[in-house]
Amino acid sequence: MSDNFSNSQIIKDPGDNYKTLGTRPVRHDGVDKVTGRAIYGNDVQLQGLIEGAILRSPVAHARIKSIDTSAAEAFPGVLAVATSADFPDPKDKVADLGEGPVNLAHLSANCLARDKVFYKGQAIAAVAARDVHIAEEALSLIKVEYELLPVLTRVLDAMKEGSPLLHEDLRTNEMGKKADTPSNISDHLHFEQGDPDTAFENAHLVVEREFKTQTVHQGYIEPHVATAHWNQDGHLTVWASTQGAFSAREQTAETLALPVSKVKVIPCEIGGGFGGKIPIYLEPVAAVLSRKSGRPVKIQMTRDGVFEGTGPTPASFMRIKVGVDEAGKILAAEAWLAYETGAYPGGVIGPGCMCVFSCYDIENARVDGFDVCVNKPWTKAYRAPGSTHVAFAMESVVDEIAAKLEMDPIELRLLNAAKEGTKRVDGPVYPRIGLVETLEAARDHDHYKSPIEGPNRGRGMAAGFWFNIGLKSSVTAHVNNDGTVTLLEGSTDIGGTRTSIAMQLAETLGIGAEDINPKVADTDSVGYTDITGGSRVTFATGLAAIEAGKDIISQMKGRAAMLWECEEGEVGFADAVFSQDSNSITFAELCGKLSSTGGLITARASVDPQGFTNGFAVHICDIEVDPETGKVDILRYTALQDAGKAIHPSYVEGQMQGGSVQGIGWALNEEYLFDEDGRMLNPTMLDYRMPTALDVPMIDTVIIEVPNPSHPFGVRGVGEPPIVPPPPAIANAIKNATGVRMTELPMSPPRVFEAITKNGGAPS
Repeated sequence: MSDNFSNSQIIKDPGDNYKTLGTRPVRHDGVDKVTGRAIYGNDVQLQGLIEGAILRSPVAHARIKSIDTSAAEAFPGVLAVATSADFPDPKDKVADLGEGPVNLAHLSANCLARDKVFYKGQAIAAVAARDVHIAEEALSLIKVEYELLPVLTRVLDAMKEGSPLLHEDLRTNEMGKKADTPSNISDHLHFEQGDPDTAFENAHLVVEREFKTQTVHQGYIEPHVATAHWNQDGHLTVWASTQGAFSAREQTAETLALPVSKVKVIPCEIGGGFGGKIPIYLEPVAAVLSRKSGRPVKIQMTRDGVFEGTGPTPASFMRIKVGVDEAGKILAAEAWLAYETGAYPGGVIGPGCMCVFSCYDIENARVDGFDVCVNKPWTKAYRAPGSTHVAFAMESVVDEIAAKLEMDPIELRLLNAAKEGTKRVDGPVYPRIGLVETLEAARDHDHYKSPIEGPNRGRGMAAGFWFNIGLKSSVTAHVNNDGTVTLLEGSTDIGGTRTSIAMQLAETLGIGAEDINPKVADTDSVGYTDITGGSRVTFATGLAAIEAGKDIISQMKGRAAMLWECEEGEVGFADAVFSQDSNSITFAELCGKLSSTGGLITARASVDPQGFTNGFAVHICDIEVDPETGKVDILRYTALQDAGKAIHPSYVEGQMQGGSVQGIGWALNEEYLFDEDGRMLNPTMLDYRMPTALDVPMIDTVIIEVPNPSHPFGVRGVGEPPIVPPPPAIANAIKNATGVRMTELPMSPPRVFEAITKNGGAPS
């Protein structure tokens, strides 16, 4: 283990001359967080509040023949019982609810199952009672009769012709056309450019390998929780732990067949999400219980309910083939990817296909991707969803090629690195990006150049990518007469985005971050804002704050012109000072005169930026393997990343470190363990092995600033790229330490020990 402090470095953009950006002010919500005053989902207390609990399926695949809730309804203290019969039938309506199109029948059935259950832990019924203990006891009185069906828990088994069907009406969507016969394959994507077949024939060296990953959970500490009050006037208010209040509003309204104007979602502070708190699970259930009981209802998941009943990232099977010339230039690449979607269609194979070759300039490439239904929880986003899988596979193959050509692995990557003008296999052409600069910083870093000594020790490195979305964001800003600005925004704050957005408004206005008072508003109080996800908030909601700041400046120029009896166009603004000839007045001074020049100022802005911000990360990892147990210890770890512009460097470093640790857990220990009947065997924090402070060293960070051309301050999304490189970097380190190439995640002690034993420690 290293010492208790990480080493941080910033390689700044030479054109950086900002006043507020790049500083490290105290976060605006810090005091409430550290004193325990911040209101999280389970802190919501309302007059007359009762509590709910969820009955979950004990089997992984079955028809529901009957549900008898009469005994539970008669149990003392029970005020309401709900099943899917209390939901309107959404049929097969498809709606875009903030993360792409969703079949409402699937969304509804995932909240409370209808005719079938598709995984152990699927919600069946719910009870609301005077306290949660009564509710849980009443659950045991609900009688459900099941007709058991065959269980599929492996993606390749589910793809076989003649395998049992989960959905009799599911037909593969392939290139915009539906197949004629039912299948468990919901989608087949195909991307191709150039002539891969001919390029492979001309290659000096071709490496082809197969890889597997297992189901992994996001691992947020706070369980899902929602409180709903369905008022007698027909309006529904929901307090939720959610990554997107507007997305939760849309999903809840559609599930309950309500107009969105009847639903208000109040986002609480959130104890982690990483993509897993974008979907709804409890909100419509609590709403129905509230309507039936006439009382506000709170439901909080148990920990096993979180593991078994929410959406993890998919298990996968991947085949990667890469051909290079004698110098190491990649001539052709091919990927065959199969991801599990879990119970229902709608997985993350799309991003997997986009990201598999994203770090490289490859003229001839082909990608086939499949989303496949299996009897597991419906998979959802997890921090760069789909990208970590393919990076594990592709970066392992690239390292193997470097070894066979006796090339330095960073030099091989630099030779093939994507850059401005590179066209990805799925179509987009990169604008200015920072992969080359990040690779060069890794090559020149003390960690990479230092010797690694001792038996069973190895060093590995890998690159990773996430495209980082834009989407819609809105803010409202109120200028106060004391020179401060109240900023209302709709993005749930998971990683300090209140402050990163406030800092961009402050930079625009030339004032200090402490003079901005940011608030996360409910869905009735601010304009539509998409989810906190896709590494989008500092970029997109920041853009909205910048536009609002420009509006404030324009309006205040008008007020200054009134004071000086001149034309508005004659008023200049720089460094928080308005000026005209010999006249000048500071921003704060002019704020004090707003009431006498027409009243206080309000500015609004809504944005919908298109395209991607393109984030690249490169990680270096030193490990030691115990050959007697297969246990891998991380000795030193360095994460390098192009952040475009680090608005608040501490938050960027925190994202880089947090993502790295999650990737380390994914690499070495984390996985859902299922028996043949589809039962999860480790649905507890004790048995689902996430890293602790004893498992990882402090993560050293290097922030590279290559400005994003689509943002006035050069911002790129930073939250997701850090989870992508750890599995391949560690796999490459294990290969260099033991001579064994690991091709399945997690690389847990039993798997590593078996691989070492099978190979006798000799190179594979």
